Amino acid sequence: MGELGEVARLFLRLGFTAFGGPAAHIALMEDEVVNRRKWIDRQQFLDLVAAVNFIPGPNSTEMAIHLGFIRAGWKGLIVAGICFIVPAMLIILPIGWLYVHYSSLPNVAGPLMGIRACMIAIIAAAMWRFAKSAIKDRFSGAIAVAAAVAGFVTMLPRFRVPQAELIILAMAALAGTMRYRNTAQGSLPLLAVPTTFAATAVAASASAKFLQLALFFLKVGATLFGSGYVLVSYLRGGLVDEKQWLNSQQLTDAVAVGQFTPGPLLTTATFIGYILGQQWAGPKGAIGGAVLATAAIFLPSFCFVAALGPIWNRFRSSGRFRAALDGMNAAVVALILVVSITLGRESIHGIGTLAIAAICLILLLKWNSNSTWLIVGSGLIGWLLQRLAIA
Repeated sequence: MGELGEVARLFLRLGFTAFGGPAAHIALMEDEVVNRRKWIDRQQFLDLVAAVNFIPGPNSTEMAIHLGFIRAGWKGLIVAGICFIVPAMLIILPIGWLYVHYSSLPNVAGPLMGIRACMIAIIAAAMWRFAKSAIKDRFSGAIAVAAAVAGFVTMLPRFRVPQAELIILAMAALAGTMRYRNTAQGSLPLLAVPTTFAATAVAASASAKFLQLALFFLKVGATLFGSGYVLVSYLRGGLVDEKQWLNSQQLTDAVAVGQFTPGPLLTTATFIGYILGQQWAGPKGAIGGAVLATAAIFLPSFCFVAALGPIWNRFRSSGRFRAALDGMNAAVVALILVVSITLGRESIHGIGTLAIAAICLILLLKWNSNSTWLIVGSGLIGWLLQRLAIA
């Protein structure tokens, strides 16, 4: 119970404070489970980061679920996932109520400004620690440079490629295995990662629209690769263009809620389920729709990690698979660099946010300061800067 309680406390806290998207969430987890708690070493953590990119679903949520499994077994798997997801859901529910009744979102620009600047520092610090473990020689350094170049190029509108991150990681894995083939003999166990998920457990009294809602979000959770930001295209195609349940403004507002609340971006589904449930069945339908959509979009992640977790160490012990992971780990560092620079350009505006990011980075690298308190402090400073600007 001690280890299970430790898992619950950690991921509840992260669920309430993990702002900034998948890269920031993973950086926070690395600080907690590698630096502070020593549950696993940095090499194991990097291997997991590479692996979850090849499993459908939200990367940071699957990391939380897998870390819970490593620390406390099957109970830890369930507890970690629930504790990481539910806080964002509880925060979004009252926001959904305000939105339905007042057709507007709360103004959190000031605190969010400070928090985003802090998250850039957290991501950069994690990238530096990852690089020290992943860049082992000239070969891995070359992979990292090539992956970074590819990451920046594929972000340009002219060269944009669907699932670019997945392709870059796959090419890095291929480079690693080709190098291993030239230097040693080994065997690679067959990696059977589920790519589809089917569920039939639906309440008998549910209406056809609630059933469609559940099936839609199950499909999204089972087929969404890469970062949670790919979710926007899924939702627009399915809910705005095809079913016409939402308009473009409602979708934009839903994504905004997912961005400025802590936890995984896929809790956007909570907000959407609340709005649609309210439209279809009133206040009770709103709560039911929010819970149903949230459960449906995250359920496949639990199933995928449950399938992979028990056999993960077997894959890691294979020399050829180890080489593939080493290649992917170098690419992961490069992609985190791409993300940190991109987010930095979006989040660092003026001397105030630059100072917040710089101070947080120094505190993290020099004194290993607790990231949770840095987030809280940065949010308060952002609020003060906003108030001073208004005054």
